Amino acid sequence: MSSTANSNNLPAQLLKAIWDAAQGNEHLLNRVTFNGAGELPSVFAVTDLAAASMGAAGLALSSLLDAMDSTVTCDSTGTVSAPAEVGVAFKPAAAPTSRSASIKTVTVDRRLASFWFAYSLRPIGWKPPSAEDFVMGDYETSDGWIRLHTNAPHHRAAAVRALGLNAPSGRADIAQAVATWSADALEAKVLAEGGCAATMRSWQEWQAHPQGQAVLSEPLLHWQSGAEMAKPKWSLNRSRPLQGLKVLDMTRVLAGPSATRMLAGVGAEVLRIDPPWWDEPTLAPEMTLGKRCTRLDLRNPSERERWISLLSEADVLVHGYRSDALSSLGLDAAQRQKIRPGLVDISLDAYGFTGPWKQRRGFDSLVQMSMGIAHAGQQFAGSTQPKPLPVQALDHATGYILATAALRGLEIRLRTGVGSIARASLARTGALLMTTLNHPEKSNQALAPETEFDQAPAIEDSYWGAARRLHWPAALAGIAMQWDEPSGPLGSSEATWKQ
Repeated sequence: MSSTANSNNLPAQLLKAIWDAAQGNEHLLNRVTFNGAGELPSVFAVTDLAAASMGAAGLALSSLLDAMDSTVTCDSTGTVSAPAEVGVAFKPAAAPTSRSASIKTVTVDRRLASFWFAYSLRPIGWKPPSAEDFVMGDYETSDGWIRLHTNAPHHRAAAVRALGLNAPSGRADIAQAVATWSADALEAKVLAEGGCAATMRSWQEWQAHPQGQAVLSEPLLHWQSGAEMAKPKWSLNRSRPLQGLKVLDMTRVLAGPSATRMLAGVGAEVLRIDPPWWDEPTLAPEMTLGKRCTRLDLRNPSERERWISLLSEADVLVHGYRSDALSSLGLDAAQRQKIRPGLVDISLDAYGFTGPWKQRRGFDSLVQMSMGIAHAGQQFAGSTQPKPLPVQALDHATGYILATAALRGLEIRLRTGVGSIARASLARTGALLMTTLNHPEKSNQALAPETEFDQAPAIEDSYWGAARRLHWPAALAGIAMQWDEPSGPLGSSEATWKQ
């Protein structure tokens, strides 16, 4: 299957929704081509969402190259420098010429995009670390289903406290205790204990829920102009467009780390910061690629000052803290723009930025339960249990939407010297996926199995051992996705910039 983005097809429709939300130039949409047959097994068009979101990020990179061509001068080495003038009103790039379009086309492999939405790393002679957790999962309550999310020790302890258990010996103990609760009551109790849980609701119930109504009224991306830089400077290597730029990564698990992993792949220096108590042993080999990882406790005044110093040099900040977390430390979005004028400030949230749940903890699997995705999968499969997506598509798709926003923000800054503030949520991405429910254009053909030819030839010398990665799905002529840092454990680097 081969289709262009301006055709009347599902991946093109999803791409347009993302690109419009990113305030991209609609004339560029025909640069994107989708290839490959088959799809992940789901009632939803998960493969098309994967291809569209990665295609949008590729298109944003292509659009950034337009800005480089139109606003910078190039020396004999291929390095380009932005002019010092600021204050020019931003205008979208003109419709591309046939020559510029031909060298900036984005070709998306739908099959590889589907694989990247699962796991891109292929270890050679070793297995990724595992974290056994018998508490995590879906449980039947007295009136429905609930999911307990316990990937972190303090979340697991909160769930066990909520259930009134001292030392459960196995999953059977958890299931027996859960069965005595109503789903909503247990959800509220776990949240009150500082944990994470979600009642399974249908799509109809979510649309009637106050939080569902709030999310559905939100845009896919919230945009706001930031502060103007005093004197923008940006020297760029066209084959590595983000080389020399600094990205501060304050995200966890999958969505934000997917975004910053891509930015690292096109040259950005990415420094990930986690609090001292956080760890992700099963995900670090997958999600720390291209990054240096350090730890800071922002509640500690001296470490907070260290973070402020890092932010003052950053070009992009990506964070996944709840809306009140940084504000409570005196570091809200307005203050961050003062610390670093011209900052491209990108944030994500689970349940959206308005409504009664705007400060609720959440993860992909919980949002799937809350908004009807797991219920729709259950109905489609004729199952007695919740049926989630085959991959954590809300996380990954939101990640590439964030990467799209970051690249668009950098383009705006390159053209005008003005920073940007953009926000996205898992629940709003889920609403976009909901538009594909039982879509007539959705095929039933399975993806062809992976072969060794799907893997890039380069060997990654990760902390855990040698590995290979899958080929990057969104190819852009002249741009090689490559990572200067192999994957490694959290907290393994100093809290400093390399450059």
